[in-house]
Amino acid sequence: MAEQVGMEARPAGAAGRALHKLANGLAVIGGVLSCVMAAVVTVSVAGRYAASAPINGDYDIVGILCGCAIFAFLPYCQLHRGNVLADFFTQKASERTKAALDAFGNVLFLLAIIMFTWRLYYGMLELRQSAEQISAFAFYRWWTIPFDLFCMVVLIGAIFYSLLEDIAGARAGHSADRPIAKAE
Repeated sequence: MAEQVGMEARPAGAAGRALHKLANGLAVIGGVLSCVMAAVVTVSVAGRYAASAPINGDYDIVGILCGCAIFAFLPYCQLHRGNVLADFFTQKASERTKAALDAFGNVLFLLAIIMFTWRLYYGMLELRQSAEQISAFAFYRWWTIPFDLFCMVVLIGAIFYSLLEDIAGARAGHSADRPIAKAE
């Protein structure tokens, strides 16, 4: 069976398919949050201009939505190899070397994300204990962090999955498949 040009290959294992499905769902949620954020800004600016009545706490609402949207996009970006790469110095390297360097980068990224997740969890506990609210409306600052933590756990899984692909590619002497999400 021939693959279509511009379409990404389906992951072979059940874990990979489940992880991709979860990351795609989170990306859709991130897109919806981005659209809601755009609507809030539009309505607030129009209200400020037309009736001197912006949405109360619009800056806080946009900040919360933006943060959640960013967290939601991270696993998708990792699984689709959408992170920024500086491959200028490795263009002429062998596929095995590129895969080994990708694996090393994923190890570093995994360690950093585990640390960020750990600190995010304790930050949530501190915000919950302090009961800090947004002044414009009764919204506790910690309420969105469980969603952010969930996204980070999925990101850890995505990085680990990418790391396993890179290790397998380095052992086999080729770079791991680089699925690219291109709309045609």
